[in-house]
Amino acid sequence: MRNADGYLVNRCVPKALRDHAIAMTDSDGVRLSGLVLGSGPNGILLSHEQGYSVCSFLALGERLAAEGYQVLLPEYRNHGASEKVPDNEHLGRDAEAGLAELRRRGATRIFAGGASCGGTASILVGERVPDLVGLLVMSSPARCGLMNAVPAVGKIAAPSLFIVSPGDMLGAVEEQVRKLYAASGSPAKELVIDDSGYHGTDMFRESDHGDRLMERVFRFVVRSFD
Repeated sequence: MRNADGYLVNRCVPKALRDHAIAMTDSDGVRLSGLVLGSGPNGILLSHEQGYSVCSFLALGERLAAEGYQVLLPEYRNHGASEKVPDNEHLGRDAEAGLAELRRRGATRIFAGGASCGGTASILVGERVPDLVGLLVMSSPARCGLMNAVPAVGKIAAPSLFIVSPGDMLGAVEEQVRKLYAASGSPAKELVIDDSGYHGTDMFRESDHGDRLMERVFRFVVRSFD
C-alpha cells in the first residue's frame, strides 16, 4: 500500500504511522522502504532480521522517538514494501542506505543495532561510523551471506550489548553470538543470555518476559548517548 505522500509502506505499519514511511535507494540501485520516527541529532538505526519486517523494532522505535531520538527502521530488499530483486546477498548495503538517510536528516551521533542478519549488517555499518555511540546485536550470526562481521566488531569501541537465547536453533545461534562477543573491541561490552528460546525481536514480542528485556535494551540505548 501507499501512504498519503505516495510512498510504499508495509501493511503491518499502523495507520497512524504510515505517513512516517520513506523511500531510499541503496548503492546498487535497489529501492527500499522504511520508517522514520522522531527527529534530531541523536540517530538510531534498527535493522530487522531476515524474513521479518520494518515492524520488528517498531515498539522500541516508537518509545525511543518519544524520548527525543530520531529512529530509522529500514526494510530490507525482498521484504515487505521494499523492491524485490534476485540479489539477497547485500543486506549490508541496505543498512548503509539507512545510515545515509539518518545523516541526511541531520543525525550527527549514531547508534546502530539489529536482529539476526540485521545485527550482522549493523556491525559492518557501525565499524564505519567514527561517532558511533553504541551497538545492539540480537541473535546475530558472525557471517550472513557475503557479510563477515568478526573483523568489524573488533574495531568497534562503543558500548555494545549482545543478546541471545541458548535454545535458539539448539545452541547454534548462541555459539555465533558468543563468537562476536569474544571478538568485540568494546571495553564496555555485555552479553545477555535470555532463556526464552526465541530468535531476534521475538525475544521482545513472544516471550513472557519480553517487556523486561525491551526495557533493558531501551535503557542501554539511552545510556549510550550520555
